[in-house]
Amino acid sequence: MSESIEALNKRLIDHYGIDSDTGRAIFRITWANDETEKRLMAFTDGGIEMLYPAVREVKKYPYLKDLYVLERLVVVPEINREELPTQKLSYEPVWAYRDANNNPLPPIWDATKLIVDTLYAALGKKSLRNYIKNPEEDKEARIAKLQNELFGNETDVSDALTYKSGILVPNKEFK
Repeated sequence: MSESIEALNKRLIDHYGIDSDTGRAIFRITWANDETEKRLMAFTDGGIEMLYPAVREVKKYPYLKDLYVLERLVVVPEINREELPTQKLSYEPVWAYRDANNNPLPPIWDATKLIVDTLYAALGKKSLRNYIKNPEEDKEARIAKLQNELFGNETDVSDALTYKSGILVPNKEFK
């Protein structure tokens, strides 16, 4: 059983900290459907251009439905401040918890930590040495475990069995 989102968010704070000015977590996991943001919009929802752009609250991730998202708190670049006029800091998506078929996956700590550590390694802030060489574990088994946590088993049958919505009928050979 995976940890609750609250527990995962607490672990993210414990490992990666909070913003010293606002006290907000540097990383967080949220439900994509619940996230909104205030954005300067030139068009209505129906596609009609307005005479004057207006700040409206809109869905942040209209392209992500019914899944969790790992977000990182970042400074809104100067070039985007006109589009996001009400904030100087914004949570931006790092990872959507889904498999290759866009089926939602539950957030798991080991996969989440790997994603954040990889991001920091790409920024030159951290090393991935612990993921590359670990004499205590079999390298192939560890990679397979992380791949499964990140991408899931990508068949409809295995997903149904994993989420306890499928039935396995053993194949019997009759003589």
